[in-house]
Amino acid sequence: MRTQPSLLSLAIDTAVLHLSHFSDLSPLPDHILLDLLGRTLKAGKLNEKVLNLFMATGKDEILSVIQALNIQHVLTPVLPTRCSEKF
Repeated sequence: MRTQPSLLSLAIDTAVLHLSHFSDLSPLPDHILLDLLGRTLKAGKLNEKVLNLFMATGKDEILSVIQALNIQHVLTPVLPTRCSEKF
């Protein structure tokens, strides 16, 4: 017989689905943040906004995991909005 998932596990799964609506993750304990980051990566939900949320926590464990996985910000090139004849 299959065991039921814990309430914490269900809450983290739901948070992964709605992570882009969060404004601050810093109040969460480290072990929950690490689990949330892992499940976010597994679900393929990591984008620039979500990465900024995790980095804004300032927690060493989160920052070291991001660095160990070599996750970097995407640098968007600045394109000219108007081309002129003068170069």
